[in-house]
Amino acid sequence: MKETEFSRKITWFSFIFSVLVVWTHSFNAELFLGDTVYGDRLNGIESLFGNLAAQIAVPGFFMISGYLFYRNFTWRRLGSKWMSRIRSVLVPYIVWNTLYYLAYAAGSRLPGITDLIGKGEIPFHLTAMADAMVNHTYLYVFWYLYQLILLILLAPVIYGLLKRPWTAAVYFAGLTAALWVGWDKTPLNGDALFYYSAAAFLAMREEKPAEKEFSPKRRLAGAALMAVGAVSFWLAGRWGKPFFLVPCRFLAAAGLWLAVREDRLREPRPWMCCNFFLYATHFALVRLINKSAAAAFHLFWPLHADPKLWPEGMIPLLLYLMMPVIAVTASYWIGKCVKQLCPPLFGLLNGGRAG
Repeated sequence: MKETEFSRKITWFSFIFSVLVVWTHSFNAELFLGDTVYGDRLNGIESLFGNLAAQIAVPGFFMISGYLFYRNFTWRRLGSKWMSRIRSVLVPYIVWNTLYYLAYAAGSRLPGITDLIGKGEIPFHLTAMADAMVNHTYLYVFWYLYQLILLILLAPVIYGLLKRPWTAAVYFAGLTAALWVGWDKTPLNGDALFYYSAAAFLAMREEKPAEKEFSPKRRLAGAALMAVGAVSFWLAGRWGKPFFLVPCRFLAAAGLWLAVREDRLREPRPWMCCNFFLYATHFALVRLINKSAAAAFHLFWPLHADPKLWPEGMIPLLLYLMMPVIAVTASYWIGKCVKQLCPPLFGLLNGGRAG
């Protein structure tokens, strides 16, 4: 695989995973139809998209991050890798968490917006701000960046374990056993560690199976991985064992990567290259749009009137299906305006990425 094809494919997959993440946070059945039979039915319809999308979205991000960090990695490059991640991960993590806290604290004191936020009056002092900065208190989706920061800090340990095949085998056996028994008592999520480490292990191999040229055999291998992932998903539901979701998500994302022809992918459009900014802004955009639309909806169909799934319920369903398009468009133009007005601020918010 050519370097340009690899880079283009990373952008495409990052964009696809970003769209799937938007869907996982766009559920709106309860906002529009309330806790009713029709609300449950609409939630079930939306879950067909959202729950399936959630299976590979964030795991895919962990795999991309792990692969890129350990691609051509050596001990000498550890310092430069850490420095680049400080700019691209740690700094925007702090900046975005602070901005969300300030926005929530201010909004909770403004008439009309307080009810829309639904958190009462948020305390405004340094302790609360520090908590928001470290624990992503008001930017829930940044749990991913929190986990990623921990994984980046563990680079010497992960690299030392994965560098040799026999230590890697022992490591993955122990990690798999821990996931099987459900042990997850550290700040670091066991499944996140698995996705990240598995991709890192593949990146360290000389053959680099993820970067081989496309062939019918590779597509067949990708289809086989996705099929096994589907079986694992069925086992998770059949036995009620969350463990099976881990191989399901990993195999689905890996199989999709192998099955897609990189030489057929077009050059990404500008709005497909702002994935970090989209990830940081989409949750607030989605909640604002859904809550505002629900408030307007109830002017015509109050909850006590028990709005039906058809035709009233088609309004929130259509909004749900269109939310990725709305979020991508809004996030792109917001980012573009910030970039034009204050390029240094956009650089901080986007982690130094071009965007």
